[in-house]
Order: sequence, then structure tokens, then C-alpha cells
Amino acid sequence: CRCRQACRCLSDMDTQLESLIKRLARLPGLGPRSARRAALYLLQNRDRLMLPLAEELGSVARTVRNCAECGNLGNADICGICSDTQRDRSLLCVVEDVGDLWAMERAAVFRGTYHVLGGTLSAIDGRGPEDLYIDRLVSRASTGVSEVILALSATVEGQTTAHYIHERLQSLPVEVTRLAHGVPVGGELDFLDDGTLAQALKARARLG
Repeated sequence: CRCRQACRCLSDMDTQLESLIKRLARLPGLGPRSARRAALYLLQNRDRLMLPLAEELGSVARTVRNCAECGNLGNADICGICSDTQRDRSLLCVVEDVGDLWAMERAAVFRGTYHVLGGTLSAIDGRGPEDLYIDRLVSRASTGVSEVILALSATVEGQTTAHYIHERLQSLPVEVTRLAHGVPVGGELDFLDDGTLAQALKARARLG
């Protein structure tokens, strides 16, 4: 009957919506409630937002790939940064993920090349050296690189990873440095945590 058919259609639609919401909820910063709001908003604006977004996602999934040299994202096997002849290839900046690379580029203060590790060492998450691009980093650092800059997070995992990489690079004729951690530009001491203050004191520099 028509009533039974309508119920089946409604059930199918609910299943599709729930599947969409669950997928959206996996995105960083989106929980189930935010995912439901996002799904509803997209459905209410399907012609203006949802359909163009679906097409764009499909296009990006088909064309964007990881750079074979540094791990950055781009439309070619070698990204624009690695293929830029104006970059200083003797400087290699190590970052955890592509988002960190983009942050460095936004600052527009580094003109060397990058190496994306793909994360940090984490015993809790079961992520060891073999799960990161550390062997590739050692290989790159052995060919024409004079300094490796470890731009990793000031977390236990980040510092553990930095220490491990430092040990792996000790046999190579390269200088290993890391980003300074301390008082941010414009920061007020009263609002900083104890760890940041302690690190800022240790990393103090001479004036003049």
C-alpha cells in the first residue's frame, strides 16, 4: 500500500541522512550535534552549496596527491615548493603534517624546503618510527642538506619525536635545530602557563 511504501522511503532517507551525519562527525571540530546542523544546512541549500561541494570534493579526491618528495599536497607528483628553484635546498624544515607546513608558509619567513612526517611518535596510539616518514627524512638529509629544523609541537609526543630524529641524524654532517619555544609576540606574562614561561627563560637571548 502507499502508506507502507512511504514508510520505506522515509526509512531509506533516514538511513542516508544518518550515514551523512556520521561521516561529517568524523571531521576535526565536528561532533554529532554540529554534524547534524551542517547536514541540515547543506540540504536546505543543496543547489547553492551541497551539489557544488560534492562535485568539488570529487574533483579534489581525483586530482590532489601527496608530493613524492616532501609529502605536501598538490596537483602534481612534485609540489610547487619542491619544484621552486628559488628555494634554499640546504635548509630542511621538518613538520608533523601538511597543516603545519601551510602555517609556516603563511608566515612567509622560511625559504627552504620541507619534510612532512605524517604525525608524531605515540605509544598510546601505537604509532612507531616505521609509521612515519623518518627513513625518508634521513635519506633526504644526507644529500646536500646543511641544517634540519625540527618544527614540531611542544608536546610530549612532539619532543619525543624530535629527540628520536636527532639521534637518527647524529651520524650525518648536518646541524639539527628546533624552533624556539617561549613567550609569543604580543603575549603578556600573566596569561602564560608555567611551562611556557620556563621554556622562555631557558631560551633567553643576549640583547644587542
